[in-house]
Amino acid sequence: MNEIIFIVEEDVESGYTAKALGYSIFTEGETIEELKENIKDALECHFEDKSDIPPVVRLHQVKEELFAYA
Repeated sequence: MNEIIFIVEEDVESGYTAKALGYSIFTEGETIEELKENIKDALECHFEDKSDIPPVVRLHQVKEELFAYA
C-alpha cells in the first residue's frame, strides 16, 4: 500500500480530529501541525514494523457549514 487516508474534522473543543480509513487509528491535535505530528506517532504505534507504514499520508479535511435560509 502506498498511502493511508485520514478524515480530518474540526472539533469545537479540541481543535482537529483524524480517523484513518480502513484502520483503527484515531488521534487529535489543537492545530493542523500538531495533528500531523500526532498522526505520525499514531502510525508508529499502530504498525509494529516501520517499513509497513505507507509512505504517503493523505489528509481529507471535512468542513461543515450551516447557514439559515430566511
